[in-house]
Amino acid sequence: MLKTNTPHEKDIDETLALSQEGYLYIKNRMDKHKSDLFQTHLFGQEAICITGKEAAEIFYDTERFVRSGAAPKRVQKTLTGENAIQGMDGEAHIHRKSLFMTLTTDPNPRALADLASKEWEAAIPRWEAAEKINLFDESKIVLCKIACQWAGVPLLEAETKEYADDFAEMIDAFGAVGPRHWKGKTARTKTEKWIETIIDNLRAGRLKAPENSALYMVANHKELNGNLLEIDMAAKELINFIRPIVAISTYITFMAVALHEHSDYKNVLLNDADAAHMFVQEVRRFYPFPPFVGAKVKKEFAWNGCDFKTGTLVILDVFGIDHDSRIWENPYEFQPERFRTWQYNPFEFIPHGGGDPANGHRCPGESITVEIMKATLNFLVNKIQYKVPDQDLSYNMTRIPTFPKSGFVITNVTSK
Repeated sequence: MLKTNTPHEKDIDETLALSQEGYLYIKNRMDKHKSDLFQTHLFGQEAICITGKEAAEIFYDTERFVRSGAAPKRVQKTLTGENAIQGMDGEAHIHRKSLFMTLTTDPNPRALADLASKEWEAAIPRWEAAEKINLFDESKIVLCKIACQWAGVPLLEAETKEYADDFAEMIDAFGAVGPRHWKGKTARTKTEKWIETIIDNLRAGRLKAPENSALYMVANHKELNGNLLEIDMAAKELINFIRPIVAISTYITFMAVALHEHSDYKNVLLNDADAAHMFVQEVRRFYPFPPFVGAKVKKEFAWNGCDFKTGTLVILDVFGIDHDSRIWENPYEFQPERFRTWQYNPFEFIPHGGGDPANGHRCPGESITVEIMKATLNFLVNKIQYKVPDQDLSYNMTRIPTFPKSGFVITNVTSK
């Protein structure tokens, strides 16, 4: 399949090694081979792993790669939904993506950030009365509530934690086997049925929703053939608006860790208008969340001494690129100031994927993530005071996705 000078691993499936090494699986082998690519076997098929800015530019070239068939079924059945937008290509993908672009660009990021700010401040009295607060758990609930409110999805207060946990279990199932996978699969099946009922009620006139809401627009979205989305697909895509917002709970928890471990930066945040944006960007770059992403070769090409045959699975090392010393000085040091002078490049900083979100596969919700994180950072710095008791804030790099073991516990909360 490949030219003989291409670095390669043993001719055995390395899916188990991937699960055992997690975020560092690709980096470990890139270091070993001193190369930006290597051949291996993953998920029962031949695969090529790639890293670096140039690799990202190639990977997000829609003339060279397709997403159809790239994501394992177990990921589709938990995280993304089977045959949903993440696995689409060509004109159909661009048409479906236009729906996502409409709903994730201005004024939606700011609107969601404002909802988050209100919910965080509303929680203060309860937090003041509580013995301790787990920020990761609280974030899931707040984000589920505001995501459904913004999307126009009816959600009772008593149901919020239940569905927040379901969305979180879908996210936690990525890269998982055994109980975590089963929980994610069960949560998705349950949530899809719930959302299907809501969409059916809207289409039948039994439920109303604002015409600019995600619920209304997804329920009434028409495919290129002029037909409405099938109700099961409409449910999957509506979930693909809500679930990523709930996923920001992981970034929020890491952000609180960063604020605690780099407390000297609080003075910068109080006195520098650009500091919040820099801090949020560095959290997204520094801490592990998305590990890698896959695609399949659309048409044969050669790069870096390697022949990429049509249909070959290719894995891009997202974590590795966000920690590439050729791009980032001292990449394993937390330095928000690096973003003061950083010149935007869509292939150097890819926690939400690379390239153009309108025409490619970069996540269109990136600005929503940034604005919600900034609103939450403002809350943590300017709206409350709290203590951080002794706890285990470490995170396991072999677990995908990972997060601080303690979930970031705070006590003695008071308003400022």
